[in-house]
Amino acid sequence: MDFNDVIHGHKSIREYQDREVSQELLEEILDAGIRASSSGNMQSYSIVVTRDKELRKKLYSAHMEQSMVVDAPVLLTFCADFNRMRKWLTLEDAPLQFDNFMSFMIGAIDATLASQNCALAAENAGLGICYMGSTLANCDQIGQLLNLPPNVVPVVGYSLGYPAETPPLRDRLPKHGIVHYEQYQDYSDEDIKEIYKERNEKGWQRYMDVPKLKEMTEQLGLKNLAQIYTIAKYTKESHLKFSQTVLNYLEKQNFMNNEE
Repeated sequence: MDFNDVIHGHKSIREYQDREVSQELLEEILDAGIRASSSGNMQSYSIVVTRDKELRKKLYSAHMEQSMVVDAPVLLTFCADFNRMRKWLTLEDAPLQFDNFMSFMIGAIDATLASQNCALAAENAGLGICYMGSTLANCDQIGQLLNLPPNVVPVVGYSLGYPAETPPLRDRLPKHGIVHYEQYQDYSDEDIKEIYKERNEKGWQRYMDVPKLKEMTEQLGLKNLAQIYTIAKYTKESHLKFSQTVLNYLEKQNFMNNEE
C-alpha cells in the first residue's frame, strides 16, 4: 500500500476473521516496532505477544470485556521496561537507577513509539488493529496476568488480525485547530466552536445511529457530544480511579523512588 494510504486509511477494527496471523508476518511487524525511535537508544520497552486463547480469555475482563481481546488472533501489549536495563547496569557495575517517574515516562514514550510502528506495519500488510485504553487503566490486573516483574508496566496495547468489518473513517479535528506555529496560540470561544463543529455533528450522529448508545444517551438526558464524553464515557470519577490505579502500580513496580 502507498504509505499515505496506510496513514490516512486507519480505522479501529473490532471484528476479526477466524484466520491466524502467520509467524513470518508477525515477525515483520515486530521488526518494524523495534526500529522505532527510542530515548538514548535505550529501547526501554518490551512487547508481549499473546496468542494463547485461554490467556486472552483471562485478559478479557481486565480489558473491560472488549470482544476483540478474544476474537482477534493476537493481542500485543507494549510495556515501559527498565527491568532489562537495570539488570544490565548491575552486570556492568554501573549505578542502579531508572526507578523513578521520569524513567517510567521515558519507557512509556518508547513503548508508544514502538506500538505505532508495529501498527503501521500491520495495517500496511492488510491487518487491522484496535488500541485499548484499558491497557493502562487496568495496568495492575494486566501486569499480573502477563507476569510482569518490577520496573515493567503495560502502557498501550491492541488487538491484531484480519478485519471482518469495514467501518467508515472517523472524523478528525481540522489541522488548523491542532497545529501551532512558533508558539502556542490559545483559543477563543469562536475558535472552539468552529474547530469542534464537525465533531459535534458527526460524533453525536454516531451515537444516535446505534440503538444501544442512543438509548443510553436518552436515559441520561444528554444533549450533546461533550456531555457524552464527560457524563457517560470518561467520567471524572473513573479517571480519578484509574489515575490512582496507575500511581499505585507504579509504586509497586518500583518507578516512584524519590530519593536523591
